[in-house]
Amino acid sequence: MTRILHIDSSARPGRSDQKPHGSHSRRLTAKFIEHWRSARPNDEIIYRDVGANPPAPVTGDWVHAAFTKPDDREDWMHDVLRESDLLVDELLGADIIVAGVPMYNFGMPAQMKAWVDNIVRVGKTFGFDQSRDGVPYWPMVTDGKSIVVLSSRGDYGYDAGGRVAHLNFVEGGIFTPLEYIGITDQYGTAIEYDEFGDERTQKSIALAEAETIAIAEKLIQKHATKNAA
Repeated sequence: MTRILHIDSSARPGRSDQKPHGSHSRRLTAKFIEHWRSARPNDEIIYRDVGANPPAPVTGDWVHAAFTKPDDREDWMHDVLRESDLLVDELLGADIIVAGVPMYNFGMPAQMKAWVDNIVRVGKTFGFDQSRDGVPYWPMVTDGKSIVVLSSRGDYGYDAGGRVAHLNFVEGGIFTPLEYIGITDQYGTAIEYDEFGDERTQKSIALAEAETIAIAEKLIQKHATKNAA
C-alpha cells in the first residue's frame, strides 16, 4: 500500500472548479488525488490543510528545544515540539507528498513556510555532527519519497527559462529544503494567468490539469512496479 500526504496551503477555501474565487492549487491537488483513488482505491491518503489550520511558526523556544538532545529535554520542550513531531511523523510515514502551494508575492504562503520549518528537524530529518569529516550535515529521509508541488500564479512566465523565472521562489522554496533532508524525486506544474481571467487562463488550467494527471500516472506506475517487486 502507498501512503500519500496531501497538503493544501491556499488561504482560499474551496476549489476554483467548484466555487467562485476558489483556489486553483486546491483544484490541482484534488485532481491528483481523484485520479490516484480511481486507480488505487486502497491506498491511504492523509490530508492536512495548512491554509486553514497553519502550524505554529518557529520560535526561539522551538529552536532551543529542537537542538537539545532528546534525553536532555525538559517537559516544556516536548510541549513546544509536539506539533512539529506530528508533522514530521506524517512526512516520514508518507511515500508521496502532494502539496498545493500558490504563489504569494513570488514565494510560498507563510502557512506553508511554517510547515517546512517544522519538518526540517535536526536529528529527525537531517543529521548534524560538527566533528564529522567533510560536510557536517546529512539527509536522514532516504527511503525514496516523492514530492509533487502543484501551484498557481497570477502572472505568467515563471517556469524555467520564462520571462520572470528569476522571481519564482515557490518551487525552489519547497524543493530545496526537502532535497536537503533527502527527498530528491521532485515534480510540479502550475496554473498561470490567474489575474487575466481570459482564454489564456483557461488554456493554462487545462494544461496544468493534464500535467497533474500525467504526474499522478507516472507515480502510479512507479509504485505499482515498486509494490510488485
